[in-house]
Amino acid sequence: MLETSTQIERSDPSSGGTPNTLSRRKFFGMMGAGSALVIAAASCKKNHGPFNGDAVDLGSGDTGILNYAYALEQLEAAFYTQVIAHPYEKISQMEKAYLTDVRDHEIAHREFFKAALATSAIKQLEVDFSSVDFKSRNSVLAAAKAFEDLGVSAYNGAGKLITNPDYLTLAGKIVSVEARHAALIRDLISAGSFADMTAVDSNGLDGAKSPADVLSIAGAFIKTKLDASHLPTS
Repeated sequence: MLETSTQIERSDPSSGGTPNTLSRRKFFGMMGAGSALVIAAASCKKNHGPFNGDAVDLGSGDTGILNYAYALEQLEAAFYTQVIAHPYEKISQMEKAYLTDVRDHEIAHREFFKAALATSAIKQLEVDFSSVDFKSRNSVLAAAKAFEDLGVSAYNGAGKLITNPDYLTLAGKIVSVEARHAALIRDLISAGSFADMTAVDSNGLDGAKSPADVLSIAGAFIKTKLDASHLPTS
């Protein structure tokens, strides 16, 4: 039976043989050696444990923002892993290939943050996809669209909160990939809609949301309670 509420697994055994555990060196090389040396500084703090009994504290400053991004990447990686493990009915080989690529990107993003944050990383999150009908193409793609659009707006909104320029460069590299995903999903739903007026504003810009707004939306799919009260707000 399909698991709709589950704890995110680091190894993603259902990923069909795709390498899911990459070395820290490989991730740092992928994102840029110079940036890696700086981002490693985030590992100086200890792992954030439960806060106020059962909520996980994301932390403060740039480390908190990185954990915020890590939480979102955990959610997306878990979603696409489920999609590929249990493909919707009559999925085409092309669509499965596209969504497998997206899954692999999200896993890479998740594992990068895990490696970079080291002992500062929050724990594995428990997710709940019970509202998604994984047998239905419409339901899966609607959820994917929501996740990708949310991811783009989350990175855009967090950019101004990052103080280290190297972290901002990394966020820019990742949000551009998330935007590619968002465009792909939109086009799968309706050809040619990848950059319509529901995706960008009249100035041709993507939207931006604060961590509080993003987590309020994402919270519908994350069972683990998160405490974002220490994140920067300006």
